[in-house]
Amino acid sequence: MTGHRIVVTGTDTDIGKTVFAAALARALGATYWKPIQAGIEDGGDADTAARLGLRTLPEAYRLNTPCSPHRAAEIDGIAIDAARLAIPNIEGTLVIEGAGGVLVPITSELLFADLFARWVEPVVLVARTALGTINHSLLSIEALRARGVPILGIAFIGDAVEDSEATIARLGGVSRLGRLPCLDRIAPETLDAAFAAHFRVEDFA
Repeated sequence: MTGHRIVVTGTDTDIGKTVFAAALARALGATYWKPIQAGIEDGGDADTAARLGLRTLPEAYRLNTPCSPHRAAEIDGIAIDAARLAIPNIEGTLVIEGAGGVLVPITSELLFADLFARWVEPVVLVARTALGTINHSLLSIEALRARGVPILGIAFIGDAVEDSEATIARLGGVSRLGRLPCLDRIAPETLDAAFAAHFRVEDFA
């Protein structure tokens, strides 16, 4: 039986998407899956999720070079087959993390937003609170909405910036799910406490 699925994507790379996805998966008792990992010199995001105590599924593609998957696959001499990116049929909740931002190319013809449109599963957009986030967030929302991707809401990462967060939610017409603050130490207990303090788990049910 297939369970509940939530896709976590971002407005950019290196914004804390994996930390948020891990916190969400822990709160929901979910399994974590990142279908494509590009860049494995320091391990991958699934390794980080496993260190944070999560059940993980193996990536469909694990690419060596830390760059856009379409280019990383080309460098590795691999042809990415979109059929291998079908969501695994597992029981329980599955949190799926994309790579980089919503318009990152998977192949020369397929973007992550296109893949999300095929999946038709609810998406959480993760955004920084830092300068520039309004533009990045609204563009990402438009790209998802143009493809009919259901947006569950937006989750922020970083210090509180009330005007930016409220403006994005209002102009983008999306739910403001909460904000994960920067943590001095990322560990299961600190993630659990931060998520519980700043999000409502029922908003993701």
